[in-house]
Amino acid sequence: MSAKQQTRMSALHGNMNTPSAKNLGAYIDYSLFAPDATRADIEKICAEARAKNYHSLCVNGSRVELARTALDETNVQVVALVGFPLGASDTDAKRYETEVAVDSGAQEIEFVINIGRLKDGDRQFILREMRDIAEAADERPVKAVLETHLLTRDETIVACQLALDSGIHFVATSTDFQAPAVTLEEIRVLRETLGEQLGIKAAGQIRDIQAAQAFIDAGANRVGISAIAQAK
Repeated sequence: MSAKQQTRMSALHGNMNTPSAKNLGAYIDYSLFAPDATRADIEKICAEARAKNYHSLCVNGSRVELARTALDETNVQVVALVGFPLGASDTDAKRYETEVAVDSGAQEIEFVINIGRLKDGDRQFILREMRDIAEAADERPVKAVLETHLLTRDETIVACQLALDSGIHFVATSTDFQAPAVTLEEIRVLRETLGEQLGIKAAGQIRDIQAAQAFIDAGANRVGISAIAQAK
């Protein structure tokens, strides 16, 4: 097994089984990417993620170093958000953003694909973008956000097929930025297309641990829950 395959399997390991109420937190990607989130807000959600033993905390690139310091000596992974929330920036900019995040201590990368180019039918562009981010992540787990609510079923399937050939590890349904609630059908389509080769993150107005269970049962390996900045 190659190093990249080992990384992919490691990223999925422990997230393929049905969770119990006791370990459900290990499936949660907690996030705060509000533009007005302060240092105090980041420190607060780091404390929450640590106390609840969530799998990871997703933050904007400029907050990666702070989060990594606050979560030092814990099992909570720091995920850098790249190209958030629109995904329309140039691929080279996303690649550079990924490299900076890695240098700042990011342990995972989550980036938004160029949705317009996918809808143009430009498969080579999307595949190159996925591969570039995977390479820049230097074998760290990478999630590609598809914004499935903006895609047709056929476009979603194409994005998944490209992901399977790209070296990334997960696809995610949305950024949870002004997105509608994710549906169980969206998760089922992703799982039917991906098989067990890639992980799936369900995101989109999932606000509590209890609501996460149904998405895990439908095939999601991670569930995104957005925090609301309240420390001010």
